[in-house]
Amino acid sequence: MSLTKFESMLKTNNIYFFDLVEFEEIIIHYLDVGKHALAKKAVKLGLEQHPQSVDLKLLQVELYVFENEIDKASSLLKKIEKIEPNNDEVFIQKGTINSKKGLHKEAILDFEKALSFTDDKVDIWSLLGMEYLYLDDFKNARLNFANCIDADVEDYSALYNIVYCFDMEEKHKEAISYLNMYIDKNPYCEVAWHQLGRQYFILKMFKEALSSFDYAVLIDESFIGGYLEKAKTLEELERYQEAIDNYLITLELDDPTAFAYLRIGECYEKIDKYNAAISYYKKAVHEDPLLDRGWILLTNLYYEQENYQKAAYYISKAIKIDEDNFMYWRRYSEINLRLNFFEEVIIGYNKCLAIGDDGLEVFVGLSDVLSFLGEFNKALSFMVKAEKTYGGFAEIEYRLAGLYFLLNKEKKALEHLIIGLETDYDYHIILNEIYPTVFEDSKVQNLIQFYKK
Repeated sequence: MSLTKFESMLKTNNIYFFDLVEFEEIIIHYLDVGKHALAKKAVKLGLEQHPQSVDLKLLQVELYVFENEIDKASSLLKKIEKIEPNNDEVFIQKGTINSKKGLHKEAILDFEKALSFTDDKVDIWSLLGMEYLYLDDFKNARLNFANCIDADVEDYSALYNIVYCFDMEEKHKEAISYLNMYIDKNPYCEVAWHQLGRQYFILKMFKEALSSFDYAVLIDESFIGGYLEKAKTLEELERYQEAIDNYLITLELDDPTAFAYLRIGECYEKIDKYNAAISYYKKAVHEDPLLDRGWILLTNLYYEQENYQKAAYYISKAIKIDEDNFMYWRRYSEINLRLNFFEEVIIGYNKCLAIGDDGLEVFVGLSDVLSFLGEFNKALSFMVKAEKTYGGFAEIEYRLAGLYFLLNKEKKALEHLIIGLETDYDYHIILNEIYPTVFEDSKVQNLIQFYKK
């Protein structure tokens, strides 16, 4: 009724009288629904009609804080404090201002003063908990949020914050003890069962986690988070078909997500149902075309199936999304090598080096392709760089030996061949694969036979 009367007054420009309680209700309503311009008008009019009201002045402070007019808020608070030095709301607002300024220790002192002046402590405990979180003081944050739970067992925001504190301290066993204690008080709380399952999952106690998630979805059959975590746990237990069934439930409960489609695809791949896996990977990238993980999973599956044309198509999609992912460029080179597109292989491996990937596989890949193309000097330069980076790996030594032989630098070739044979004798077979003419050389054969003994 007061609200209708107030809005009618604004439309007609008539001035009506409201008592103090009516003004407070009007202002708090507008603050709650985010209509701050109307709240300001109500505060202004309220103070014109009730200029001595401390409660209206405190609401004015709240508006100043919201609009970041901190100096005005602080100035008005000082005046209010002189009138009512024991008003808890004064110290709550002072604490809020200090928190905004990043002065969290000062804010804590303000909130603690507020606590001493009020019987309604729950909101202040929550504010204190947040200030301690800002300071990474997880123990004191936990204690304050625990006070909130003691006052209201269904304060799930406080429960989440308590578990967050345990997580940040990596005290997962303590979190389990607390959650079990909480569940004894509130056994039908799906949030608590879900959080308990998460803690067991982190500790790789997957059977216990599964049991917890079972309770969560039993209490709330539409609890999507519970089904997702249950599905992930079933994956860890290698119960892939059951995992798929739970992911499918989440798709029924809400709009489909690329995440769920991907996980279903990966489960199908684990049980060798490759067509189903491909189908769900395609659904994932249809749902989110910028999801490079979906494109790379399609790439890898087609690569394993030796369908290199399709693998090449999908790797190009992944690279367009993330051009600086060296794993994608490595796969690009591997695919093009299978397709005998050697120039593309060289482009891919050079891109790896350009973005900081100096893995041994990159040097070896480049050297082998360049060797195949007869560009022995370029191939050698990459193997020399690899040797400087990695030292005397057999993969490097045999290639250096082969390349030096081909470039008629026999002394160096034999030195590297000996190091290779001493490092890993069996790997000498690589010479036959990459440099068959070198492998057939009598001096090379003599050394191989000598080290065989």
